Amino acid sequence: MKRVSIIFLILYTLLSIYSLAALLFNWNFPLLLTPIITICGSVFSLFYGAFHLGWKRILILAVSCFTIALIMESVGVATGLVYGPYHYTVRLGPKFLGLVPYIIPVAWFMMMYPSLVIAARIMRTPDPDGWKIPAVAALGGIIMTAWDIVMDPIMVLGGNWIWDGAIGSRVFFGIPLQNFWGWWLTTFLTFCVYLFIARKWARKPVQVLTHRTPLAIYIITGITSVFSAFIMGLGGPALAGIFAMAPWLVIGMMEKETIPTHGLKTTWF
Repeated sequence: MKRVSIIFLILYTLLSIYSLAALLFNWNFPLLLTPIITICGSVFSLFYGAFHLGWKRILILAVSCFTIALIMESVGVATGLVYGPYHYTVRLGPKFLGLVPYIIPVAWFMMMYPSLVIAARIMRTPDPDGWKIPAVAALGGIIMTAWDIVMDPIMVLGGNWIWDGAIGSRVFFGIPLQNFWGWWLTTFLTFCVYLFIARKWARKPVQVLTHRTPLAIYIITGITSVFSAFIMGLGGPALAGIFAMAPWLVIGMMEKETIPTHGLKTTWF
């Protein structure tokens, strides 16, 4: 499992580099490239999570994420109540009920796992319990939403989805502020559901939720998103993304891995 996860991390990195080069040098940018990159990142999260958390826990996280994200996105597209009024174009492939591309909840999972790991590292709790569950979930929601600050304007400019609300309501580089509340809420609910269910159904203690390696996906995705924004002329979102994501990465990298029976250590892989 670990070897498979590292292979997909390498693929994710190489494809992300290609996507940047394609933007910079006006190379061919196939529509399938974004879904393929997303799938590679998600497979890494799945297999690396299975290696360190066990299949039961990582599947609980994956199912919770896919289900909640798909429901929230579908309600959001249909009503505009969660993130603000918007709709997806055909660029991201087939849609659930004609509303949300199936690749979207896959992307949520890809970044939710490292966001949860960073939150757990900062809170120094490898297996949150009691009041730490909503605390870790709330922090993880902020960390996850920080990525959307730079990602959303990029995807809108790329024609992947369109915001339909009044221009006056789209105050953050064409994005309504409600969108970021919706992102935080979606992530918070997912993490709460996962952490509560995991403690009940997967009783084996978790030793390495705070392992450092999953941060690689957050780092690569953040760097790629920021550089993509600069290349596409979105300097404002790029700078906002740096200030939003960098603090969590710095703090998360500084915190040592929490091992309940062996003190603290810091490792990769």
